[in-house]
Amino acid sequence: MKKLLLVAIFMVIGTANAQITLTGVVKDSIGNPLEMSNVLALNKSTNKMQSYGFTDASGRYKLSLSKNTAFAIKISYVGFITAEFDVDVKEEKLTKNVTLKEDNSLEEVNITYKMPVTIKGDTIVYNADSFKNGSERKLEDVLEKLPGVEVNDAGEIEVEGKVVEKIMVDGKEFFSGDTKLASKNIPSNAVDKIQVLRNYSNVNQLSGVQNNQDRVAINIKLKEGKKNFWFGDVLAGGGSAPDEGLYLFQPKLFYYTPKYTLNVIGDVNNLGEVVLDRRTLRSFGNNFRSQSPSNGTNIDISDAGIGFLNASARNANRIETKLAALNFSYSPNSKLDLSGFLIWSGNSNGQRNINTIDYLDPDTPDDTVDNSTNQTSNSGVFKLSAGYKKNANNQLNYNISGRFTNEYKTEDVNSFVLSDIAEKEDATPFTINQDFSYFYTASEKNIFALEVKHLLQDEDPFYAASLENDPNNNDDANNDGFDDAAESLGLDRTNLFYDLNQERRVKSNQLDAKLDYYYILNDKSNLNVVAGTILSTQNFNSRFFQTLDNGTEFTPDPTIDGIDNPITTNDTEYNFTDIYAGLRYRLKSGIFTFTPGFTLHSYSSENTQFGNEYFQDEFVSLLPEFEMVTQFKKSESLTLSYKKEINFTDVNQIARGIVANNYNSYFAGNADLVNSSFHNLSLFYRSFNLFNNSSVFARVNYRKTADQVNSNTIFEPGSVVSSSTTINSPFSNESISSFFSASKSIRKLQFRVGGNFSYNKSYQFINSLENVSKIYNTGLNTRIGTNFREAPNVSLNYRVSFSDQENSSREGTIKSVTHAPSINFDAYIWNSVTLTSDYSFTDVRQNGASTNTFDIWNAKLAYRKDKDAKWEYEIVGNNLLGTGSQTSVNQSILSFSINERFILPRFISFRVRYQL
Repeated sequence: MKKLLLVAIFMVIGTANAQITLTGVVKDSIGNPLEMSNVLALNKSTNKMQSYGFTDASGRYKLSLSKNTAFAIKISYVGFITAEFDVDVKEEKLTKNVTLKEDNSLEEVNITYKMPVTIKGDTIVYNADSFKNGSERKLEDVLEKLPGVEVNDAGEIEVEGKVVEKIMVDGKEFFSGDTKLASKNIPSNAVDKIQVLRNYSNVNQLSGVQNNQDRVAINIKLKEGKKNFWFGDVLAGGGSAPDEGLYLFQPKLFYYTPKYTLNVIGDVNNLGEVVLDRRTLRSFGNNFRSQSPSNGTNIDISDAGIGFLNASARNANRIETKLAALNFSYSPNSKLDLSGFLIWSGNSNGQRNINTIDYLDPDTPDDTVDNSTNQTSNSGVFKLSAGYKKNANNQLNYNISGRFTNEYKTEDVNSFVLSDIAEKEDATPFTINQDFSYFYTASEKNIFALEVKHLLQDEDPFYAASLENDPNNNDDANNDGFDDAAESLGLDRTNLFYDLNQERRVKSNQLDAKLDYYYILNDKSNLNVVAGTILSTQNFNSRFFQTLDNGTEFTPDPTIDGIDNPITTNDTEYNFTDIYAGLRYRLKSGIFTFTPGFTLHSYSSENTQFGNEYFQDEFVSLLPEFEMVTQFKKSESLTLSYKKEINFTDVNQIARGIVANNYNSYFAGNADLVNSSFHNLSLFYRSFNLFNNSSVFARVNYRKTADQVNSNTIFEPGSVVSSSTTINSPFSNESISSFFSASKSIRKLQFRVGGNFSYNKSYQFINSLENVSKIYNTGLNTRIGTNFREAPNVSLNYRVSFSDQENSSREGTIKSVTHAPSINFDAYIWNSVTLTSDYSFTDVRQNGASTNTFDIWNAKLAYRKDKDAKWEYEIVGNNLLGTGSQTSVNQSILSFSINERFILPRFISFRVRYQL
């Protein structure tokens, strides 16, 4: 690695020393500078592009050219005649100013060369081939090389600091626009252009009356040879691991025509290569926000499912994946579009975690928990969509999506305090979502937008735990760790095992409807009047019981300190209504866009428990909001926004019967809970400068929460078992979060530095005593890498994160530090061999002492006869150093913990890829 890095650095130095700069200014015929003009240099002897650039706000351009070489320079701007001239580069810097003349012809201009990047209004167009070096296989590999585009650690695509909302292929949504499924499966050789759509709105009628500066989408333009034909690839392979044989089969097939499309993705493997993880699958098809601005009300329909752990190669020691996915679209005519997808996903995995827990409460003993988990999830997901656009003034959309799941989990737990525990969970939930929208432009000044959303959800999680018990020592000073908690829970303590069972059934039915009216005052301002309602109904039924050694069921009679009249069943109906109206005014003045507004809400919430306990709360609230966008220039802006929101909890926090979250955590809701309110203030700056190949993005958010819903956690004396309930805290929680990212390209070197800071002050109650937690998180990440087209590329990365927590329960500050340097290598050799490698090292420290160090090395060697070859052969090594586990330091309001998680062992696999 060191030798390769030195070679790359020397190549960069040599290239830099052989460069001469050509500069100049581009103006129109009356002397106005032309910002974002395209400037291109072609080597006259090879007819290949060597350099390209753009003019800045002053019309300046700059190109780096090789010494002693002749170049053809082309400068173009939309609406002007392209200027062309030749330069002979010697040993000195050159200057050439250019005046472009307007093109009055109506004929389309044919451009015979391809700019790597072009900008047309709010659309950035990347020519994909200009950024490929031959080692790319999937769309994600190309996206990572585009200026201004990043793929973050979560696999999300970011453009100019904003997460991409969806991906389309030739204007058609790819699996409902899911970005991960698109970036990891669309083959790179099928991609012609990548269009980044800034200020995105998928309803053209609303694009001129809304602020969409935070919305970004991507449209992939396919190469002509990939249309009207099947394309894609089939990957198959096998290998060996210490304890099992390895297998992989992944067909990915695509068919595109102007009238219909068909995408098929399959996957069967035990290599830990998860195409769709469970977390992504649960939100699949429902991750697009409303076209209308948020109304300020948040009602959290929480997940009552089982505690299923997300699995990846970095936190599981066994992963088996099965996937079958079909996506289609059909346009019978220019007005109607039909589309949809069907997905079946099966995921089985095993995980082992050893958690060393330091509880904040001085009377609670510290614990070490060794947890081995086996879990399986089978899910079916579908979505059907119809869009009808009668004309430019009428657009109607309807979508229906659903998810049906069967999942179960078993755990073997060894607790230093509670001894051995066996757990099992299962659930068969389903969710159906529908949404209808209609957009109507009545005239040039009047636009209507109607949106209706409906959610139907049914969840039935079941939990069981079995803890060892010696019935002869229940009242001894050294009794079993669970005995005192069993007495508080009202369990029968005469059995050899505490067999605990928790049944739950949660049904949710919610309707959200709103009507927006936009009145366009003039080309600088408009009014938005909104009216709507949210109607939500939830039913919660549960039963907590004990199974005795003889197989009979026993209903406990709990007496828990801090919880009034605890019972072990729930029969709760919760109804919530929000009726609201609002007004927003949007004004453009110079470089500023102002959008003040407010919504007036009439709220009503009520819950009935056990048929005879009734609670109701009604009130009216005015929620102000404000946004100001300062557009310094096309590529630089500053956005300031403020919004007050009100948050309502759901039935899971209100039902007052005891619910077992797990063997050592029990919860009872509070029927008297009221809403909490949030004050949100944010500032976002972006600068994307293609003239000097630099970008800067920064965001600061401040949130203050009043009437916060907090928990009061009561630990059994001398035990790690706790019971908790919810209360409305008189204290306000506060949080500040910020991040920045800056990047710069200097010839073939790319530099990036980023950082983040967050502060969170929160109040909780432990054993009914006020507890204040302050957490400070700071992070810094840097990257330096090369960007050659026909040479190996190396990038060095370094990430460090600091986390400090102060808590009123104890003196001092707990300090955690994580250092993580890494190196990536990417080479395409002899037009046939691809070599990629990534190595990372992590050092985790707490209070100055190292808790764990680990390193991960992955590598791939692939051979194909040439770039157009159908067959490719790969040898892939994962975790080549055989690292067995990784460690992280975690902090919560109740404890500090060091978690060691065991990961997939060393995998060596041989693969064959066939390219259609």
